[in-house]
Amino acid sequence: MEGRVIVITSGKGGVGKTTATANIGAGLAVEGNRVVVIDMDIGLRNLDVVMGLENRIVFTVVDAVKGRCKIKQAVIKNRKIDNLYLIPASQSDNKDALTPEGVIKLCENLRKEFDFVLIDCPAGIEQGFVNSVSAADEAIVVCTPEVTSIRDADRVIGLLYSRGITPKLLINRIVPEMVAKGDMLSHRDVVEVLSIELVGLVPMDDQVVICTNNGVPLVTQKESKAGEAFWRVAMRINGHSNLPIEVPKGNRSFWDKIGFKLRKK
Repeated sequence: MEGRVIVITSGKGGVGKTTATANIGAGLAVEGNRVVVIDMDIGLRNLDVVMGLENRIVFTVVDAVKGRCKIKQAVIKNRKIDNLYLIPASQSDNKDALTPEGVIKLCENLRKEFDFVLIDCPAGIEQGFVNSVSAADEAIVVCTPEVTSIRDADRVIGLLYSRGITPKLLINRIVPEMVAKGDMLSHRDVVEVLSIELVGLVPMDDQVVICTNNGVPLVTQKESKAGEAFWRVAMRINGHSNLPIEVPKGNRSFWDKIGFKLRKK
């Protein structure tokens, strides 16, 4: 059975798409799947840093597609998680260095060796997006509970549907306290606007910065709420579709816990 090719995209940059790719990939690998993640952000690679593999790069996805090296020479094994691999982006080329045909051929070869091929799509809807979605069977759209992010996600969802790909939604950086106060859109608001299946809800978590700086997967950190959420996304992708989606909850104050309310004098 050939592996699944899943593109992880957003439209808007800065919504945590690369973090999502790295941690969903790590979660799938922890469960025993062979997983390769591909950084398609040509010229601005970051996935290698998130995975702690920036010092091991010799060849890139552009080298593999153009035949400058064998595919296996561009594949870097993760040092912390078995079965997890990376094909990094090139910093010296631009997005026009690749074509949809070249990416399709690469992924056709990779799906014979891996259970999952995750593609970290660059921001925007230009050539990098076209290249990234060309070989995909499935798509995960990452957005945050912000109007600009939702609008861009809606545009990307339409483009995916036009290519015959039915996307799923991952809402990232949820701040429960802000949602409770009405200062942030709830996940129900976002789902109502975008009208696609929800695959996960990820809360804001300080551990994201710490783990990114150290190249450590969030899914391996027991105290990380975001890591737990990404792990649940990976499990749902891996066939556990009945696994409930947990709604992030805020930290309640001491007075909230014991049921007291302070009166204003």
